[in-house]
Amino acid sequence: MAALTEPPGLLIAAPSSGSGKTSLTLGLMASLRRRGIAVAPFKVGPDYIDPGHHAAVCGRPSHNLDSWFCNKSQLRTIYQRGCAGAEFVIVEGVMGLFDGVSGESEEGSSAQIAKWLGLPVLLVVDARAQARSFAALVKGFCEFDPQLKIAGVIANRVGSERHQQLLREALESTPGLPPLLGCLPRCEDIVLPERHLGLVAADDLQGDHTEKLADWAEEHLDIEMLLSLPPLSKGGRGGLVLHEETTGIPLDPPLITGEDKKVRIGIARDRAFCFYYPENLRLLEAAGAELIEFSPLTDEQLPKNLAGLYLGGGYPELHAGQLAKNALLREQIRQSAENGLPIYAECGGFMYLCQTIDKYRMCGVFPAQAQMLSRRKALGYRQLKLTEDTPLGPIGSQVRGHEFHYSEVEMPESIERCYSLSRRGGEALGTEGYRYKNCLGSYVHLHFASNPQLAKYFVGFCRHNNIGPQDF
Repeated sequence: MAALTEPPGLLIAAPSSGSGKTSLTLGLMASLRRRGIAVAPFKVGPDYIDPGHHAAVCGRPSHNLDSWFCNKSQLRTIYQRGCAGAEFVIVEGVMGLFDGVSGESEEGSSAQIAKWLGLPVLLVVDARAQARSFAALVKGFCEFDPQLKIAGVIANRVGSERHQQLLREALESTPGLPPLLGCLPRCEDIVLPERHLGLVAADDLQGDHTEKLADWAEEHLDIEMLLSLPPLSKGGRGGLVLHEETTGIPLDPPLITGEDKKVRIGIARDRAFCFYYPENLRLLEAAGAELIEFSPLTDEQLPKNLAGLYLGGGYPELHAGQLAKNALLREQIRQSAENGLPIYAECGGFMYLCQTIDKYRMCGVFPAQAQMLSRRKALGYRQLKLTEDTPLGPIGSQVRGHEFHYSEVEMPESIERCYSLSRRGGEALGTEGYRYKNCLGSYVHLHFASNPQLAKYFVGFCRHNNIGPQDF
C-alpha cells in the first residue's frame, strides 16, 4: 500500500468514563464541519454506537481502532485509509486515558493508540467540585507517561464564571502544564440520551441536537488553538505491539478478478440494524462483494438476485412490533435460509432470525425465542475458533470479536454449534455460533480484520453456493 499523508488531528481522552468525551467529540466535529473542514472520525475500542454518531456528524464512516482486533501495522493501515481526503482527524478515546486490559500495562488503552498514531491528546476533565485540585489531577496525567503528549485541557461541567477563573488560575500557576482550551458549562440540553446498550443510536436522535452541540463547543472552546495543536514527532511513536505473533494473514484479501462478477450480498440497514464495523464491510467489498442495503422494517421484499445476506446488530427489540408486521419479508428470509442461501447474522440480526423477540414473531429460522432481560447478559472481548466448516470459514479458523447484549436465547441442542468461545484472557466460555443449513448466527460481533480471510471465504462461499442467487 502506498504511503498516505496523514492530516493533523488529536485524540480526545479523559481521566475516566462519564467525563464528557462523546459530547465534546461530537460538538467539536460538528463545529469543524460547519467551517467546511473535512473531519476523519475514529473511535478507540470495540464500541459501535459512538462511531454511528461520528458518521452522522462528519458525513463519513468512523472506524474503530482496537488493539485487540488488530496489530499495530493493521491498525495504522486502517487509520491511514480512514484519513483519506480529510483535513483533520478526531479520535475519541475509551474509558480513562490509561485504562486498558490490566493495571500493569497500557495495552488496549487510549494512551497506547495515541502513541501508535503519533497524536497529541486533548484531556477533558469533569471539573465539578474542583478548584486547585484540577491542576493536581492534570499534572498527574501529564507526568504519568513521559512518552505521551497531552497538548491541551478542557474543563467540563463548570458551574460559574468564578469556577472557571479558579480552574484557569490553578492551571496557569502550575509550571509545565498544557493550556486550558475551554471551560464547558453544565448543559442538560446537550446530554446524549441513553438506553440499555449505552447511548441511543444516531438515527434515533430527535431535532437539532447536533446543532446544539456545535453551538456549545463554539461558544466555550478555543477552536483555533485546538486546530493548531502540534503533532508528535512521527519518529517518536511508541507503545506495545499486542500481537507479537505473526499470523501470515494480509490485511487485504486478494480481489477476485477474471471472469467472476461481483457477488450481491444483502445488508440489513435501518434503525433496527445499524451496528456494523466499517472494516468488515470494506473487506467484503475488497473480496468481491457488492453490498446491497435493505430495510427489514420497511422493505416488503429482499433485493433481487442476492447470493447471500449479512444481518448486523442493532436494536430489533425496540422495533419488534414493526418487524413482526412485515410478514412478507420475514417469510422471504425464512424461505431463503430453508433453500440454503448463505446468511451470516450477529447479535440483533441473530435475534431477528429466531422465532420471536419478546413474543413478537420474527423470521423463525432458528427454533428459539429471544427474551430481553432487565440486567446485562454479556459484555467483553471474545476469542473464537471454528469447530466446524461454516460459510465464514473452515474448521480451525480463528477470529476475534466483542459481545454485548441484554437478551438471551435458549437454543435447542439439536441445532449445531460451530464456535468454541473464550474470553480475552483465555477462559473458556463453551460453545456458540449456531448453524442451520447455510445460516450462521451468533451474539458475537466479529471484527474481520482480526482474520481477513473470513471476508474472502464468505464471499467465495456465496459465489459458489450451488443454489444460485435468490430472485423473488
